[in-house]
Formats: sequence, structure tokens, C-alpha cells
Amino acid sequence: MTFARGLAAEVRKGLLNLLAGWREVLLEMITFPLFYLLIVLFIGRGQLRVDLLLPVLLGMVALTFIHEQVNRVFWSYLGDIQSGVLEQTYLTPLPSAASILGRQVAAVIAAVPTALAVLATGATAITVHGGKLPFDAQVIVPLAAIVLGTCGLALILCGLTLVFKRIEIITQLSVALYAIAGGTLVPLAALPDPIAFLSRLVVPIAPGIEAMRDILLGGHSLAALPTGGGLGWLLAQPLLITAAGVILFNRFEHLARRRGTLGRY
Repeated sequence: MTFARGLAAEVRKGLLNLLAGWREVLLEMITFPLFYLLIVLFIGRGQLRVDLLLPVLLGMVALTFIHEQVNRVFWSYLGDIQSGVLEQTYLTPLPSAASILGRQVAAVIAAVPTALAVLATGATAITVHGGKLPFDAQVIVPLAAIVLGTCGLALILCGLTLVFKRIEIITQLSVALYAIAGGTLVPLAALPDPIAFLSRLVVPIAPGIEAMRDILLGGHSLAALPTGGGLGWLLAQPLLITAAGVILFNRFEHLARRRGTLGRY
């Protein structure tokens, strides 16, 4: 019962913060779609080419989601450390797992509006240019893999924050890295093999993006994905990242509690 109440309280707090920052959300719902269109214009040499709108859209939606979700979890955790709230939660019966899981759920919900704004912009641009936004229910699986893997990454960053505190630059650099070498804007098949291999290995959104492109652009089924290690790796990679996130977070949390530095910044 304590776990459920704590989980619900964290989700509620995250959603209240989302509502309180509605101006920021509105601004992001404008800037991220504009960024998507500018990328297509840049790649298309000044033209919104139909053959680029959909492939870039799939990567941009995933990139927007991971940026919003990871940053919201990270900054909420760092804010509680700075204010001393986090240290107080460890003086209550509330399991730390309820706190971090609640933050993850709230961050996933908070990331959806901006990602949907990018999707709506892409769908509109594709329709205006005489195209059609395809849909296949099979994309739910890679989308779920992206959400799960992103949560695992957020756990790793939150664990690092407990010990090292000032790691803000890591979150920004990681998102920039995903945009450049994560298969979001340029397919991994067009990148050097070592970079493509590393991206499929450690970037939470890379296998999901490849799978969505295979399904929506290539017409392949989940059972016959031709790139990125197929269905097996699509399912295994986010589970491995999440498992690593749980292990690392627990270890860093234990280290911070042993040192007595949970509230120190």
C-alpha cells in the first residue's frame, strides 16, 4: 500500500509540474516541429521532399521523446537533491523504487505532447505534398521498446546524479550524440559499420527506429526485420539497458547513502 501511494504521489507531482510549466510545453510543441522541418529542408537542399519527410519524421519523433523523457526525470531528481527533498524521502517508509518509477511514468506522459506535435506536423507536411502517412499496428512493439530503453537510460543518469551531482552536460551531449550517430536523422545503414554497431548496442532508440522504418517504409513484418539484429535484438536491447539501469541505480544509491551525501550538492 505504501508503494502504491508513493507511486501515485510521484506521478501526481510530475503531472502538476507539467501543468505548471504549460508555457514551456507549448514552446517545445512549436520549436521541435520547426526543428524537424528545418532538418528536412537542410537535407533536401531547401525543399520539403516527400521521400525525406517520413524517414526523418520517424527518427525525430523518437529523438523528441528521449530528449523530453530523460531530461524531465533527470532535472526532477536533481531539483530534489538541490532542495533537500530527496534526502527527506529516505527518512520515510517510502521505497525508493516507488519514487523513481513514479518519476518515470510522469516523464513518459509529459514527453507525449511534444512528440505528438512533431508527428502531427510531419503528417500534415506529408499530406500537403500529396503523400500519405502509413500506419501498421506492428509499430507498437518498437515504440514500446523505445519507451522501455529510454527509461533504462534515465535510471543510469539518475544514479550517476546521486553520486557525482553535476553531470548536466552529459544529458545534453547524449541527446546530441543520438541525433548525429543514433540513426535518428540518418539511417544506421548509411553510417560506418563500427558506429552503427555501437548505436544498435547502446542507444535506446536505435533498434526501434530501424524497426519502424523497416515496417512502414519497407513493408516488412516484425518477424522478418532485415536490419538491426531483427526482432530478437529489438526486444532484448531495451531489457538489457533497463536491467543495467536498475543495477547501476541501486549501486549508486547505496554508495550515496553510505557516504551520507544524498542531500549534498
